[in-house]
Amino acid sequence: MPKPLGVQDGRLAPCPSSPNCVCSDMPAGSHRIAAFRILGEAAVVWPKVCDAVAASTGVTVVRQTSDYLHATCRTRLLRFIDDLELHLRPEDGSIAVRSASRVGHSDLGTNRKRVEGVRRLLRSRGLVA
Repeated sequence: MPKPLGVQDGRLAPCPSSPNCVCSDMPAGSHRIAAFRILGEAAVVWPKVCDAVAASTGVTVVRQTSDYLHATCRTRLLRFIDDLELHLRPEDGSIAVRSASRVGHSDLGTNRKRVEGVRRLLRSRGLVA
């Protein structure tokens, strides 16, 4: 498993220099992706978000707490394992997100597409804006 994962000093780990990672905690640039804006009370939304992610094809939840979710995602074609992390931030009504490949240099946009797919799923369920 890659290091470091999880929340450190209130933030998700920064992306490496390779273009196979996106993270809402990154400054402006190619690695940056918008956090999810939650709709409703965080304590109600968070379990539903975790359930939706866990039920997604190719996703295995590794760790889930009251404000953090780490899941592995298997790519369809080459079956690589990537890491998806969500961090609930109720104080600003958001969920920070990070998706990163474990191997290789380029992911051909897979991690960005994954995060946007999760965003669409959660929007369709009325959980995020």
